Amino acid sequence: MRIKWYIEAAGWELSIVKLQEFRKLVKSEFGDDLKHATPANVREFVDRLQQSDKIMERVPARIVIDEPCNSYEEVIKDFFSQILELPPDEAMVALWTLALDLAFATIESQYSERFASLFQDTE
Repeated sequence: MRIKWYIEAAGWELSIVKLQEFRKLVKSEFGDDLKHATPANVREFVDRLQQSDKIMERVPARIVIDEPCNSYEEVIKDFFSQILELPPDEAMVALWTLALDLAFATIESQYSERFASLFQDTE
């Protein structure tokens, strides 16, 4: 199943994580209600998930990509259609993590735009 490859190749080695375990991990990282989540520590959290030892152990020295998709749009469509086939816990963890990453990336972008005017004169 290609969806598993996407998750693993992107570093989303979350298919073995059960939802309860993932909830504990998130709460220990960011606190209840994500009160300690910031764009920076969310990025670090996602990066750590992507670089977990479990991933690195399973990645062969040589990776061959046989990707039938020709555009980013096709990859996205394929990803979301295949995620529907995952067990609920696996799909929930993968989608939640992706959504968290995208949402906080947007916040970081908004902060950059907001503070850019403060640094225009220094360039």
